[in-house]
Amino acid sequence: MLFPDENAPVFVISVAAELAGMHPQTLRQYDRLGLVSPGRSAGGGRRYSARDVALLRAVAQLSAEGVSLIGIKRIVELEAVIAELTDQVDHLKQRVAELLDELTAARHRSSMLPAVRYPRRLP
Repeated sequence: MLFPDENAPVFVISVAAELAGMHPQTLRQYDRLGLVSPGRSAGGGRRYSARDVALLRAVAQLSAEGVSLIGIKRIVELEAVIAELTDQVDHLKQRVAELLDELTAARHRSSMLPAVRYPRRLP
């Protein structure tokens, strides 16, 4: 793996533009529109991550297919929501599995207890 953290902002705008096959001015425009929001260096310069470059390539593909920038922005937003919800579902599945394990263990422990006999009710 070339970059251990795909979210690390490592590319200056000229390198990111070259990797994405775009002009740096296009990246600036996409930043202003909120399509791709790169990190910033201490001096304020844009720094793009490998994930940002992949997103730029996806934006270029959608644009080439005729999707408007507003449509692309909405698609990007919805994909972010889907990713967040998928993470939540994965977390909840894991938690359900943990709770089922706890329930199974509790049932096993309770089966080891002696049976309790209650006195009969008198009429």
